[in-house]
Amino acid sequence: MEKIPMTRAGHTALDEELKVLKSIERPAVIRAIAEAREHGDLSENAEYHAAREKQSFIEGRIKELEAMLSLAEVIDPAKLSGAIKFGATVALVDEDTGEEKTYQIVGEAEADIENGLLNIRSPLARALIGKDEGDSVDVKTPGGQRSYEVLSIRYI
Repeated sequence: MEKIPMTRAGHTALDEELKVLKSIERPAVIRAIAEAREHGDLSENAEYHAAREKQSFIEGRIKELEAMLSLAEVIDPAKLSGAIKFGATVALVDEDTGEEKTYQIVGEAEADIENGLLNIRSPLARALIGKDEGDSVDVKTPGGQRSYEVLSIRYI
């Protein structure tokens, strides 16, 4: 299987989610199922069916997290330098609007565009890889063609 690149912070967040699911969520849903069973006829018991559905979701997420963590390749951006690569924190300016944005290029599992964590497989991240400060980047996005200038590159 292919390794999944991940920052230390992303790995820690996924590991914490896994611990919460195993130690808090899983036991809680098991108790809810047991309680719902005590109410009698399971075929018409909405509480029972909702708890079973939640249990299915939790078990699926646990398997997903365990798989991701087992394939994780933790990369420490602080040990990197140079042109843009995985882990870089990049300040960009939109050449059309003048709007400045800062993103850290991270793995798929930890990406969160609202918090400035850009998926390594996104069109923007793929266009940025290998670029240096001052370079211009043209990106085909779902919203149309965009042009950015790289203002700074940091590895923290």
